[in-house]
Order: sequence, then C-alpha cells, then structure tokens
Amino acid sequence: MPLPAGAPLATSDREELVDAVLAASRALVAVAARSLADHAEDVTLAQYRVLVELASRGPLRAADLAAALGVDRSTATRMCERLVRKRLVDRRRVSSDRRSVRLSLTPAGRQLVREVTQRRRAEIAKIVRRMPGEGRAQMLAALRAFADAAGELPAQDWAMGWDLAP
Repeated sequence: MPLPAGAPLATSDREELVDAVLAASRALVAVAARSLADHAEDVTLAQYRVLVELASRGPLRAADLAAALGVDRSTATRMCERLVRKRLVDRRRVSSDRRSVRLSLTPAGRQLVREVTQRRRAEIAKIVRRMPGEGRAQMLAALRAFADAAGELPAQDWAMGWDLAP
C-alpha cells in the first residue's frame, strides 16, 4: 500500500529508495553522456547543463544562472565565457541598466540543445518501452515528484523546440 505524500519512511525503506534513485541516476547520466557524444569536443556535460538552463528559463543574469545551477557566480561566468567563445551563448547588456548583462542561447546553442534533447528522448523512449507496463502510472507520478522536489522546471515546450531568443 502506497504511503501518503510526505509520510516518513522507515530507515531501511529510505535507504532502499535512495539506492534505487542512485541506480536510475547512473543510467540517466550514461544516457546524457551518450547523447552528447557527437558534441564532446563542443561542450562538456556541465556546459550542456548551462545551455539547458538558458533554453528552459530564457535569458538570465550570471547570478541567476549560478543560482539555478547551484554553483558560485565565478564558476557560472567561466563556463559561460567558454560557451560564448564557442558561439553557443550570447552576452548582451540590458539597455535599462548598462551594468546588467543577460546570457542567452545563440541559434547554434538552441540547435545543439534541440539535437541532444531529441537523441536523449529517443534513447529514454527505448528504455521505457522495455519496462513492464504495470506500475508506469506510479513511476510517472514518482518521477514528477522527484523532479519537482529537485527544483526542476516541468517539461515545457522549450524541450520540443520552441525558440526562446531574446
């Protein structure tokens, strides 16, 4: 019988759940790495995360991007500098506040996110097809709850190719 949302788990159940999430995480990291294989010379997995944040949230200040990534502002700035040099991220001053700079995806950055996302979706779809049908509704609810608890934005049209140019 499922526990109500927010109900405390026994220590052994909590550890089993954490172990299951870790195993799933390893599988998803492997999918992520394979989906970037064609772009390995262009971007690292960490840099790709920057591109995804900009794709899903739109233009951001470096401080806001750093907060979304959970890194220091200097780390976010260094990653973006590399992505600007690779012409995947654009940096623009805000006309109302010349000290403020917004980071956004270039067309090449949007295309890279689109291609990698399509590759990742296809591989995840293959994995999902191999899973038994029973329990999929519960898994869907659990994965949505996990992503929500992690602070991820819900699946949005950006992942399907919306253009969020500034």
